[in-house]
Amino acid sequence: MPQRNFINLNVNPCNMCMPMGASGVFRGIEKCMIVMHGSQGCSTYIRRHMATHYNEPIDIASSSLNEKGTVMGGSANLKQALRNVLKVYKPKVIGISATCLAETIGENIEQTVKEFLVEEKISAVDCIVVSTPGYGGSQYTGHYLTAKKVIEHFVLKSGQSKRINIIVGSMSPGDIRHIKEILDEFKLKYIVFPDISETLDGGYRAEYARIPLGGTKISDLKEMGKAGATLEIGKFPDEEISPGQYLKSMFGVPLYRLPLPIGLKNTDLLIKALSEVTCRGIPRKVESDRERYLDAMIDSHKYNSQAKIAVFGDPELVYAVTTLCLENGMSPCMAASGPANKRITPEIEKLSREYKKNLVVLEDTDYQKIAEVVRTANANLLVGPSDGAFMTEKYGIPLVRVGFPVHDRIGMQRKVYVGYVGSMNLMDEITNTLLASKQANYRESMIRKYYSC
Repeated sequence: MPQRNFINLNVNPCNMCMPMGASGVFRGIEKCMIVMHGSQGCSTYIRRHMATHYNEPIDIASSSLNEKGTVMGGSANLKQALRNVLKVYKPKVIGISATCLAETIGENIEQTVKEFLVEEKISAVDCIVVSTPGYGGSQYTGHYLTAKKVIEHFVLKSGQSKRINIIVGSMSPGDIRHIKEILDEFKLKYIVFPDISETLDGGYRAEYARIPLGGTKISDLKEMGKAGATLEIGKFPDEEISPGQYLKSMFGVPLYRLPLPIGLKNTDLLIKALSEVTCRGIPRKVESDRERYLDAMIDSHKYNSQAKIAVFGDPELVYAVTTLCLENGMSPCMAASGPANKRITPEIEKLSREYKKNLVVLEDTDYQKIAEVVRTANANLLVGPSDGAFMTEKYGIPLVRVGFPVHDRIGMQRKVYVGYVGSMNLMDEITNTLLASKQANYRESMIRKYYSC
């Protein structure tokens, strides 16, 4: 591994930019089209990553700022992009993500959009502008910042409702569908936002829809201030970008901030919260899923003690997967959060003390540093996005692909890793990967151990 000749500079960061997170949120709203105000390459980058991960067509418009727009201002480009989107896609909502270039030259995007709506006499389309320069944060912060901005735009007033807000973060469409199944078992009326369960994993239809069907309904977004409670599945976003905190502060909606429900403890927290807000006992189906997961933990426990696992990705995923590994007798040697997050390091250090394990905690890091720790700690398994696959090629350490993005496998949008069922799926996948690696390398390892000079 070459020596780093720089300080505090991430060359190949273990995260993506804010507009990526914004795009995922906008894609979770019904009849919403995304416009990126910036260079053409920004929208191309986002489309490519999302299309190869979700295996769905991804349309994202661009204002296509060039040299002239950079110097003279890009308002004309943005207005033309909005005209084109309205004509071709006929959306109910337009999510406008400001990229690095637009933010750097100081574009007043809010004013430009207001002028456009007046000039074109448009009142039936909601335009939501979010400041998401790539240098301003990561995909993780872009997600929560945009979700909060959407709620600020739509939520009108407080009141009383029997529904519960479920605000989701690092989940696949399959994960969200499974969360809905759990909510249905509690016979709960709910609003899930952002809801990508159909928009980023739709079924085949004979007639192509320019904007995919599904997403959180606009009418539901307007009612979120009346909910009986908010369950925000996100333990680590700062309060200033927490949608749930905004609903609590502005409308008095009680807030439960929960970790990603992967692993026994984290899923128990979700189920306990659902039981509290519904004032109901735990449904038998949910209890049965938990019992089955406990039995699966017993089945695999005897194999997991040999696991030295390096986990990397966004903060929610890293914390949840690390928890699952510790609960199942594995020894995580590294937990690396690509984005900077002041909350995750003390939380994972607390976990390591609880389970009496020593592991390296990284944040705001890149793949070169991750690879250095992986080699130093003699990790024998990796868990994270497919961007870490180079370590499998270089060092022969298998990778269990979890999170976003995964470009070299099919079906990640359908994977379920949350809840008791999803946790069992992930645990089985990790254990089976360990077994396969051991069987493939058993003879070689014995020769090295007993016959090497």
